[in-house]
Amino acid sequence: MSTQALFPRTFSAFLFDMDGTILSSIAAAEKVWGDWALEHGLDVAAFLPTIHGVRAIETIRKQQLPGIDEEVEAAKILQGEIDYLEGIEPIAGVAKFLAALPRDRWAVVTSATRELAEKRIAAAGLPMPPLMVCGEDVAHGKPAPDCFLLGARKLGVNAADCVVFEDAPAGIAGAEAAGATVVVITATHSHPMDTTNTKVPGYEGLSVAVAADGSLSLLSQD
Repeated sequence: MSTQALFPRTFSAFLFDMDGTILSSIAAAEKVWGDWALEHGLDVAAFLPTIHGVRAIETIRKQQLPGIDEEVEAAKILQGEIDYLEGIEPIAGVAKFLAALPRDRWAVVTSATRELAEKRIAAAGLPMPPLMVCGEDVAHGKPAPDCFLLGARKLGVNAADCVVFEDAPAGIAGAEAAGATVVVITATHSHPMDTTNTKVPGYEGLSVAVAADGSLSLLSQD
């Protein structure tokens, strides 16, 4: 088995989405959102694929339901997700991969609120990230690039010099808009994703090399 660079360049930092990228919370999220969809008379099967990778308030607004307070409904969803943490587990190989990174060279960038992110990361048994950008930290959530730009800025680097690890179309679009290099984690995908970005099933085949100047090379085993 040989190891080679996944990209012909080095990077300043790595930015990770949370749900579906460093941990799987699909069962928990779809339980809470499925109950909400049933309550509001939505087609659950058609609705659930739309919830991933975006902020709850934006998912709710897209439904254009008459007579509801969108902020109140988003708060209900958040509390439901905080209370229901069953079935949350890390993506294969991610703990070892994160442990190999310099702590000042990576961050989690998620559409979840900080409270929910901390609960899910703890439930997955993963270490708390040195830096997190969460849904409440930006005015415009994914697919806007704001969260990735902010994450890079907080790390003191340019987004164009970052790898973003993502799994959902909204996050991929936001990362592309930020000018970052994208790696798509497919561990939780039940159907093939149509994307020109590099795809990997998880982190078990990945490693990182840290140069003397702190730059990062993403390596892949084949």
